[in-house]
Amino acid sequence: MKKTIGYVGLGKMGKGMAERLLEKGWEVVAYNTSPAPIVALEELGAMPAYTLEEMTSKLTLPRLIWLMVPHKAVDAVLAELTPLLQAGDVVIDGGNSFYKESMRHGAELEKKGIHFMDAGTSGGPRGAREGACTMVGGDKNVFDAHEELFKDISVPDGYAYMGKVGAGHFVKMVHNGIEYGMMQALGEGFEVLKKSAFDLDLVRVADLYNHQSVIESRLVGWAKSAFETYGTDLKTISGKVSHSGEGLWTVETAKELGVPVPIIEGSLKFREDSQKNPSYTGQVVSALRNQFGGHEVKQEKE
Repeated sequence: MKKTIGYVGLGKMGKGMAERLLEKGWEVVAYNTSPAPIVALEELGAMPAYTLEEMTSKLTLPRLIWLMVPHKAVDAVLAELTPLLQAGDVVIDGGNSFYKESMRHGAELEKKGIHFMDAGTSGGPRGAREGACTMVGGDKNVFDAHEELFKDISVPDGYAYMGKVGAGHFVKMVHNGIEYGMMQALGEGFEVLKKSAFDLDLVRVADLYNHQSVIESRLVGWAKSAFETYGTDLKTISGKVSHSGEGLWTVETAKELGVPVPIIEGSLKFREDSQKNPSYTGQVVSALRNQFGGHEVKQEKE
């Protein structure tokens, strides 16, 4: 396959992934609603495009385009982009879109002969830059034809074809629901440790947990990093925990399927309740979100 791609959306993850593609030998035609990231990528070798029309005009047929925009913006981007495309072009949504929306987008583009794929990407901004974990849905033949792209954006063995359109975002949605539960357990556990009578060094505890214990994980590593960065009291970190939608989608989908998910549902409710009842558990969860996703979690000033 020719290694040329149009890239739409140069935010926290998009810019890093576009830089990674440039390093992997891709010709990247970069578009963003604000110009500064475009200019920055042009200095690294990307071709700039200041409108979607300019971007599509710089891509040879059949076009390959990656969207890395918030899920609420996908409809608007596709409404503007689709009239500029032709049958045989490929559009990949790499953001955190709801899987049913991806299924709808796939059906709509299929009528025009345009291939649509959904790629759930995990790893946060660092993963986007250094290699993500990528879960892909769409036509298997289209996946096979563009497998080198998914290999190049991912860590070794960190990508896989999940099934028809929607499957990639479905698997990523459940991943994020599981993530909610794991983060909640860590937050609760570290609050118990902190409030014990043993005056424990939570940095040392987190470090120890990450040496062949059953709960060894990247999340525990990020907990250690957060304690080192902000102090174990986490005084500057908010105990109000935001949620971005995927946990709610997982809970709603589980109900549709008749599957009880009390852990994920409880962690979602905790985040909702934390807006009025912040806690140290919430501070730990917020700190973790900051560590892997770069989310703003500073304590609000009274």
